[in-house]
Amino acid sequence: MSNIDNPLLKLEVKVDKLLTVVDIEFEQLKVKQEEIADDVGKIKEAVYNPDEGLYARIRALESWKDLSSKLIWTLFTSTIGMIGAMILKFIS
Repeated sequence: MSNIDNPLLKLEVKVDKLLTVVDIEFEQLKVKQEEIADDVGKIKEAVYNPDEGLYARIRALESWKDLSSKLIWTLFTSTIGMIGAMILKFIS
């Protein structure tokens, strides 16, 4: 019986190929896992950074919204008051 026809040798070659593929896939999986861990770390930093993170930006946006709302109501009230004063002036 020759080495080429030996079923055990064929099985060993196939198992070696399978192990090589598994090793390659495992290394790629480790690289992807490290990339994901880095990305999660960046996301956590962006969200929880007290000075420049997402929550700080939301607080700044809320304070701007409150200020602009007050200014709009002030302008609206002033405009209504001026219109009322002009109506009273023309009536009297």
